[in-house]
Amino acid sequence: MQANVLALDPARLGAFNVVSASDPAEFENLLRVSQRLPDASRSYKYRLLDPALRRTQFDSPILTLAIRSTGALLACHGGSRFATEVLHDCDDSDLVGFTTVLHGEMALVEGGVSTRATAAQGLAFRPRHQTRILTSDQSARTNVFIKVTELETALEHMLDARLPRPLEFVPDIDWSRGLAASLKWQLAFLMQEFERPDGVASNAVALASMTDFLVTLALRAAPNNYSGQLAIGPATAMPAYVRRAEAFMRAHCAEPIRLTDVAAAAGCSVRTLGDVFRRFCGRTPLAALHRIRLEQVHAELSLGATGDTVGTVARRYGFTNSSRFTIAFQRRFGEAPSEIMRRAARS
Repeated sequence: MQANVLALDPARLGAFNVVSASDPAEFENLLRVSQRLPDASRSYKYRLLDPALRRTQFDSPILTLAIRSTGALLACHGGSRFATEVLHDCDDSDLVGFTTVLHGEMALVEGGVSTRATAAQGLAFRPRHQTRILTSDQSARTNVFIKVTELETALEHMLDARLPRPLEFVPDIDWSRGLAASLKWQLAFLMQEFERPDGVASNAVALASMTDFLVTLALRAAPNNYSGQLAIGPATAMPAYVRRAEAFMRAHCAEPIRLTDVAAAAGCSVRTLGDVFRRFCGRTPLAALHRIRLEQVHAELSLGATGDTVGTVARRYGFTNSSRFTIAFQRRFGEAPSEIMRRAARS
């Protein structure tokens, strides 16, 4: 029998809900593995494609799944030792999934149409009744699911209009070019962050910003039935939107701010907010928020009044990765945060 080279590393998945199956009997009817996963997984059935393997005993797992869900995002690692069919046997899901194949191949079958996925070709899909996913032998993949309501609400703000029809993604994504390549990198980064117990997933402020960025990037990078409208040029806006938006961000920069909150405070749509920031500031609203939070950390470290460590102050404003924070801080202010703290202590 094939060696199980795709077993997930337990050391990386301490924050995930991890289940494995080594008994082929678990692949019949309602898979008992699914019943040990969060509710979002219970509508799936698994079946080994090779009938002979269904009567074989295995000493190591033939299927491993690891799931972590927080906010509007659900991250999932999956590994299949043998070719497997995954069937969504319930009503339409409230999530849209973006799949990256790490090893082997996959195919999405919807309405009799099959879409192939490899390391160079991703998938975007909303599981519906009788949606089938076929994995090859020795298959490993990651899935990042985003709530449909998050995507459609953001899309309405970007278009500044109600959606006349539901959002639908084209199943295949070419990871090799344009914003799709950026989306693939961002999905991989999110999976890494979700593996960290103290990463973005555990910090509401950072998670809100990452969710907004990922939602916007997915809508622009993954082809969908609104891609044409999203490509239309920016609308005219007044600089007053920038002043109101920045005032709101400064007042709430230690809180989980969403772009919809900033747009509401500015008195415009999310799309207009993005357009006016790019036109008058040369940056996105998220970049402006990032800059404001760096400035706030700098201000607190300069005062040195709280006695908190650099890491504590940084996490208060959503910076969960110390090395990335330090690089961004030095790029912005020309010195390390520890130097600011030492100077404040001497004062």
